[in-house]
Amino acid sequence: MPIGTITRGTTNTNRLRRVDRFLQTLPVMRTAADPLVVDLGYGASAVTSLELHARLRKIRPDVEVLGLEIDKDRVQRATSQLESVRRGETGFPADARVSFARGGFEVPVHDGRRPAVIRAFNVLRQYDEDQVADAWGLMVSRLQPHGVLVEGTCDEIGRISSWVSVTADGPRSLTISLRLDELDRPSIVAERLPKALIHRNVSGERIALLMTELDRQWQYSAPLAPYGPVQRWIATVTGLATAGWPVFGTRARWRLGELTVPWDSVAPN
Repeated sequence: MPIGTITRGTTNTNRLRRVDRFLQTLPVMRTAADPLVVDLGYGASAVTSLELHARLRKIRPDVEVLGLEIDKDRVQRATSQLESVRRGETGFPADARVSFARGGFEVPVHDGRRPAVIRAFNVLRQYDEDQVADAWGLMVSRLQPHGVLVEGTCDEIGRISSWVSVTADGPRSLTISLRLDELDRPSIVAERLPKALIHRNVSGERIALLMTELDRQWQYSAPLAPYGPVQRWIATVTGLATAGWPVFGTRARWRLGELTVPWDSVAPN
């Protein structure tokens, strides 16, 4: 039997575009001999798995996406939607290397294959915090060498998003990605932090310090607002680094409203 609990199944077009752009940058996506990507818990529609394939094939034409769901009805629905794709009735390529099957955290894959990447989004929100490590460990155990689990959460339309990158060596980084237009304060992402952190945004925890410093730097960078929210965000991230926070990535990523920091800098106490 699949391991896990059925999610709400909320699915929206382009909801996961932010994390998909991040997946395009993972080194394993370019180096893997078998570029298999698992979309774990894709929800009530095939759309996010199809979008994932369409985005990743731009950097890896031979990528293959396997969508896994615990609910057999969702698998049947996604398979039916895929048949429409095959008939050329949608905007997705008819030859998209996408398939759907039933499965959970055990990540069942036929023929002994191991995924290069597992994307598990909006899956662990309904679990207790003390269940996260075991779920991570089980999923990571199914990865190929140098593979990456990307587990996170976003709002219903994908404007606020965050995720943890996990490898065989454990969690490596936290990424937040925000739509900068009309952004009031960066700490709004606290509502959409991964399960491992969402209850840790309290005094004395490192993630709370990050949220506070982000808001402070955003406010400090307010004079740049006339030049656009992107310039203000770049100044915010630069200020964060100047304040001593270890920041990954380059301006090319920051321009997307993205910030990545080492896991050790935000890990729960």
